[in-house]
Amino acid sequence: MKILVVCLGNICRSPMAHGLLRDRFSEKNLKIDVDSAGTGNYHIGEAPDKRARENMKANGHDISDLKARQFTVSDFDDYDRIYVMDQSNYENVIGLARSPEDKEKVDLFLNIAHPGENMEVPDPYFGGDQGFQNVYELLSKSVENLVSELDNDGR
Repeated sequence: MKILVVCLGNICRSPMAHGLLRDRFSEKNLKIDVDSAGTGNYHIGEAPDKRARENMKANGHDISDLKARQFTVSDFDDYDRIYVMDQSNYENVIGLARSPEDKEKVDLFLNIAHPGENMEVPDPYFGGDQGFQNVYELLSKSVENLVSELDNDGR
């Protein structure tokens, strides 16, 4: 199983989700690869936003090794599930889909915890530290639900 999480610039929301998933999969000894990407090319090769790194560190996760990259069409071939952070990301990713099978792989990340509600993870980039903590808490619930689902599947 391979999972990709996607936001706009791949420096706030998706690397936070990436770090959370990576750590929880490791703790549960689940053999699931996870990566993150952005729909935009604004930050390719950059580390996650300093505030995202600080928030994750304060919550016991190190994402300092992650580097931003842009989502590509080949990601549909490489990943089993693609989770996006908001409707704009969803539309950008779906816009690159080549088939119904590609589209079936894509869902909003918070639908894991809130099925069918199509809730968005707010972008904390222009906000303060509390915005990053809010994102962390939103992501954590979906991460726990996904880990439980995949752990029960015996992966």
